Amino acid sequence: MNPIDALFTTLRAAGRKAFIPFLPAGDPDLAFTEALLPRVAAAGASLIEVGFPFSDPIADGPTIQASYTRALANKVTLAEIFATTRRAGAGGGRAPVMAMASYSLIWRRGPEAFLREALASGVVGAVVPDLPVEEAAHLGAIAKDLGFALTLLVTPTTSPERAARIVAACTGFVYVVSLVGITGQQAGAAPPIEAMMARLRGMTDRPLCVGFGVSRPEHVRAFAPLCDGVIVGTAFVKLLEAAGGPEGRAGAADAVVELVRELAGSLPA
Repeated sequence: MNPIDALFTTLRAAGRKAFIPFLPAGDPDLAFTEALLPRVAAAGASLIEVGFPFSDPIADGPTIQASYTRALANKVTLAEIFATTRRAGAGGGRAPVMAMASYSLIWRRGPEAFLREALASGVVGAVVPDLPVEEAAHLGAIAKDLGFALTLLVTPTTSPERAARIVAACTGFVYVVSLVGITGQQAGAAPPIEAMMARLRGMTDRPLCVGFGVSRPEHVRAFAPLCDGVIVGTAFVKLLEAAGGPEGRAGAADAVVELVRELAGSLPA
């Protein structure tokens, strides 16, 4: 069983929800990422999304775009990211790791090569935000053969017919976008998505995890009754902006870990 499937099986049996932070690889550098991943797992992350820097990110707001730009300025490569996740998990990581990666990165490497490298490095799944479900069969077949979790996105504007195709193509979990717009946009309380979640529940028994616009304890508490997990990205990436110099790294890492504790602690026990 894929570790992501095993995670949600365990959480559901215990009546608990997953907390999933997003951390970009290589911001400010990969040594920082390597040191931070096990600390985030120990602080309460159920599953960690590692962002693979890309020059034209899809749906990411300016904070994540700037983070990717900083990482790419350091000439971060796929091989180096995989080496980082492998070393970070060498001590027996407490949380599974999955990639948030553009399909162009996967295609350029070769879908099977990318997935095999990922698994060898401890990355057991991927969110592929720019892969249309109409083009997902090839990657999905490879992922199924290798036991790799593939997650696609459903948005508030996705038609019910298309949503049914997307959730059928997902393994691991379904990424439910909570708002129309880009990451980091939502500033107030969580928007009403009850109707969308109810429709998706009627289509699949896969875990449903909500992201976009989730950054505060009140957001986590509002979404928790509706979903199987919450995903937080921009709030963590903002904290990395302070890590640009050696004097800022320890403080930025500590701030990320403390926010993980606070947000994970906002989920029902």
